[in-house]
Amino acid sequence: MNRILGRYAPHLYALLRIVAGIMFALHGTQKLFGWPGDKGPVELASLAGVAGILELVTGVMIALGFFTSWAAFVASGVMAVAYFMAHGSQGGLPIENQGELAVLYCFLFLYMAAQGSGIWSVDSSRGPRTTMRF
Repeated sequence: MNRILGRYAPHLYALLRIVAGIMFALHGTQKLFGWPGDKGPVELASLAGVAGILELVTGVMIALGFFTSWAAFVASGVMAVAYFMAHGSQGGLPIENQGELAVLYCFLFLYMAAQGSGIWSVDSSRGPRTTMRF
């Protein structure tokens, strides 16, 4: 069976990366600046403040495709921690504890950490690089 949009996969992945990065960064701006929305900003030295900084910074990096693998790996970890700290104790399944978005972001960013920046990214404009191995 042929993939319907297979020839556009690199472009659709780039759009996914850009949109997900922007949406994640907006979670950070909401925590740090109270925008968008009507909630006020959180205390910067709080756990929510640190989460907001990480969401804003990694979201912008992912959207721009700048060190996407590293930024997405950190963002995935932030969402895993957010799920277990804020949602996991409120029920067994994400649909029961309103943790669907945290789980979805966690696995989306884990995939992006493995996939890399793709096209339309700062990383791809810098040309091929050797990968760092541990």
